[in-house]
Amino acid sequence: MFLKRWTENLPARLFNRWYMFDNTSILITGGTGSFGRKFTQTLLDRFSPRRIIIYSRDELKQYEMSQTFNHPCMRYFLGDVRDKERLRQAFRGVDFVVHAAALKQVPAAEYNPMECIKTNIHGAENVISAALESNVQKVMALSTDKAANPTNLYGATKLASDKLFVAANNMAGGHKVRFSVVRYGNVVGSRGSVVPYFKKLLDEGAKELPVTHPEMTRFWITLQQGVDFTLRNFLRMYGGEIFVPKIPSMRILDLVKSLDSKAKTSIVGIRPGEKLHEVMCPKDSFHHTYEYEDHYVIAPTIKFAGGNNDFTHNALGETAVEVPEGFEYDSGTNPHFLSVEELKVLNDQVA
Repeated sequence: MFLKRWTENLPARLFNRWYMFDNTSILITGGTGSFGRKFTQTLLDRFSPRRIIIYSRDELKQYEMSQTFNHPCMRYFLGDVRDKERLRQAFRGVDFVVHAAALKQVPAAEYNPMECIKTNIHGAENVISAALESNVQKVMALSTDKAANPTNLYGATKLASDKLFVAANNMAGGHKVRFSVVRYGNVVGSRGSVVPYFKKLLDEGAKELPVTHPEMTRFWITLQQGVDFTLRNFLRMYGGEIFVPKIPSMRILDLVKSLDSKAKTSIVGIRPGEKLHEVMCPKDSFHHTYEYEDHYVIAPTIKFAGGNNDFTHNALGETAVEVPEGFEYDSGTNPHFLSVEELKVLNDQVA
């Protein structure tokens, strides 16, 4: 099933907590990316933030974004997450952080491993350090299904990043900051993803589309669903959780049909480090995975001194049950697959 809207079933007694984003400062690392732009738009549409800080290293993308997002609360900071001192400057007076900066292309990471490590692992360390020193309230790090049972370097670096953010809750000491992680699958229409790539080929007159493997499946989520899920988890979080949404899967050949029913396919082979199916909740983690109505929580394996170690309920009052023994959330065995018609609807949302 699709994710529920962020307002659905929100307990009346907790509704006012949603306004936690009003009159606050929110910083987004990698803020000029697809997620950052949608997250920024959603903040401006729904809340009255004091500041929204876009932290990224590309001056052209910042300039282009500033032409659209020019609200008085907007701030643009040039900087790299590899630069700890610059992060410290940017984090001053910040209440909430979304860490979206990463090197994400699987083949590029395989060919440039040290660059991926510097950004995805050392960058995560720097974000944690800056958040602790600046007394930020909450940090939400964006992860990926490729971090579960990783077979490629990108996934391995994001697994390491996830572990860093979870363990950071034990480093907080007297600081109020809490860290959690959001993990989800492929984002429909995000920059560099398959739908805009296939659309570009079709617009250029291509009669066949390159498919890595005919049985490939992926978890499928829209940008807005990812943003809504992330926002709501700021309300749910105690610190240390990995939040995983219940989302549908898609079959790659169904995606091709949804774009052009007459298009043929050419099988080009799985790319370096790529999986046939993706996993978001690994089987080996079933003993600390909990199922909520519209999401799962993978609880930390370590105990937090003086913190909350009960993840059968959350700060919104929602309750969970333990998943069955051997449970695994896999895109190939997901009970909900998108139909060709459903994929067409989602494709129409991609420019």
